[in-house]
Amino acid sequence: MARIAIEGGKGTVELRADGLIHLVWMPNARISATDARAAMAGVNGVSMGSKHPTLVEMATTETVDHDARAVWTIPCAASRIALLGSSPVDRVIANFSLGLHTPPCPTRFFTSRSEATSWLLEDPDP
Repeated sequence: MARIAIEGGKGTVELRADGLIHLVWMPNARISATDARAAMAGVNGVSMGSKHPTLVEMATTETVDHDARAVWTIPCAASRIALLGSSPVDRVIANFSLGLHTPPCPTRFFTSRSEATSWLLEDPDP
């Protein structure tokens, strides 16, 4: 499936051939609740009515406001979420968000794309 722009232009989302939903936030994005809802609508839109593991690239995201973090507690088409960052700041943003709000599915932060992808694709019910 083709990559589509999230309403508001702060990111893109696609359903990859391997079954992962891939959400990419643009560099220096300041994510508001409106942006979070638009991203969730994009994820739900590409899911084709099924749950999928979801890779969220958040490297270089500048801020995520409180109301945006609350939006991400609402269940969506993600069956599990890997947050992929590249810096200590990304880790702080992710851990702060996860500490304040309980995600609706298993969620972990990674700095390695291959580790994130492996975790997403592993069988959750071995």
